[in-house]
Amino acid sequence: MSDLPLDQVRTLLAVVDEQSFDRAAAVLHVTPSAVSQRVKALERRMGRVLIQRAKPVRLTDSGQVLVRFARQLTRLEADTRAELGLADSGPTTLPIAVNADSLATWFLPALAAVPPDPPICFDLRSDDQDHTAALLREGLVMAAVTSAPHPVQGCTSTRLGRMRYRAVAAPAFVSRWLADRPLRQALPDAPVVLFDPKDDLQDRFVRSVTRRPVIGGVRHFVPSSESFADAVAAGLGWGMVPELQLPELRLHGDPLVDLAPDRPADVPLYWQQWKLDSPALATVAEAVTKAAGERLRT
Repeated sequence: MSDLPLDQVRTLLAVVDEQSFDRAAAVLHVTPSAVSQRVKALERRMGRVLIQRAKPVRLTDSGQVLVRFARQLTRLEADTRAELGLADSGPTTLPIAVNADSLATWFLPALAAVPPDPPICFDLRSDDQDHTAALLREGLVMAAVTSAPHPVQGCTSTRLGRMRYRAVAAPAFVSRWLADRPLRQALPDAPVVLFDPKDDLQDRFVRSVTRRPVIGGVRHFVPSSESFADAVAAGLGWGMVPELQLPELRLHGDPLVDLAPDRPADVPLYWQQWKLDSPALATVAEAVTKAAGERLRT
């Protein structure tokens, strides 16, 4: 890596972070043509395509390797300047991927507990817990809350605990859709709330109850953890709501009905981060693991 032209590597990172050659040019204070020429020169030097020119841009496998290197280099440079007390070192920016339910319940208080000095800027990327590790693999983030226990190459993995979900619905919804038949018969036909098309937690629960593939009914997509829970409380459908959110929902009306008290769904969560000697990353990891130990099930 020592003979890599660092300006070209950093340019590739800027294109990925900004998701545009034009915006990368603005950040780097060069022309879009210069950005394109640097990326093409880097590809010629490496002898392979590094980035797919699409909207949004996408990295190839080789591009992912170089972006991880560029981000690690940037992080080490910033940490070194901060330790030396250089005046223009600026705050540290940490890109972190976190699942929406953690973001809505326990994760933000963890970040609030991080000491304010030296300053750290959090760049949070939200995705399903089954997919946040992919952002690590692509070099887009330096750490992630994920359901993947096996560390991404170049990362460490620490178990945080289990986030428990309950299959719940509003009382009026239960009376209308679920009261006249056993749950295993009624649930597949009842309207359901899902976070997005990647969310299969509800389908997995139905399969555990019915022992058969899910038959499609009305499926509502609500891509916000808070609004998802509100949609269930409003009677739009049933859904798998984090146990940590249920006390808040009870304040909005009648308590939600737990459809299967003996069948909670536990999702193990892990903290994966780059193997990088970064004081900022270590400080955040300590705060996250402490908060997870206090809020998640062991």
